[in-house]
Formats: sequence, C-alpha cells, structure tokens
Amino acid sequence: MSIAPQDPVIHEDRVDYVPTPISVTRARRHAARMVAEWGHPALADDAALIVSELAGNALRHGHVPGRLFRVCLTLTKTTLRIAVADPKGERLPHPRQPSPEATHGRGLLIVRALAPRWGVRERTVGKEIWAELDLPGSPAER
Repeated sequence: MSIAPQDPVIHEDRVDYVPTPISVTRARRHAARMVAEWGHPALADDAALIVSELAGNALRHGHVPGRLFRVCLTLTKTTLRIAVADPKGERLPHPRQPSPEATHGRGLLIVRALAPRWGVRERTVGKEIWAELDLPGSPAER
C-alpha cells in the first residue's frame, strides 16, 4: 500500500539494519527521535513500539544471513507510516492468539491495537509490514 498522491510526503527516513537484537533497540530509538523531531512527540512512543515489534519480527522470522532489514518512516500532513522490510518472503505474517503462557506471538496484535491501518506487502525479495498512524487533527482522527 502506498500513501495517496493527494497526501504528499513531508519527511521520509530509511535506515538499513544488521539483523541483531541491538539493531531493534537502535531502530526503536531512532524512530522515536525522528517522529519527535518532525513535530509529533505525542506519537513517538507508539511509533517506537510499532518499530520495535516489527523489527523484532524481522529479526526473528525474516532473518537471512548476510541480509539487512529496513525501517522506513514516512510523514504526510495526515499520516505517519511505519514500514519494516526483511528479505524472507516465504511466510507472510498474520496475527495469532497465543496462549496466556506464551512468551512470544503478540507483536502484530500490539501493532493492530495501536495502528488504525496495517498490512503486509510482498516484495520482489522478501516482504514489508506497514502500519499507519493518523496525525492528531487529521480528518481520520476527527
């Protein structure tokens, strides 16, 4: 899914990360900083949590030795779009209902709870999972 042409991109940030646990932390911190610098500090925590969950999934389920994962943040007048791409596209993610004892399996449920829109896009190599947050005061927010 792409942002509609009538909603031009104001800011965009793309960073490639080595698939290691510290990269998830770095991606989360970077996302929070960028969103706040772009003038939306109220969305920084939600954006950081979404990046953390999606980057963690890229590390856990999308890791291919020698390949990076990418985090892309896109800001328009109405939307903050967060996308994480990884090189493994054989299995597309879907939310599941883990047992109460499970220590994993809630990432997409968290993303779905925070973002009014999210989805998966197959790429030539791998996949991209994206989520969109409405900016405060945007038409979708009213």
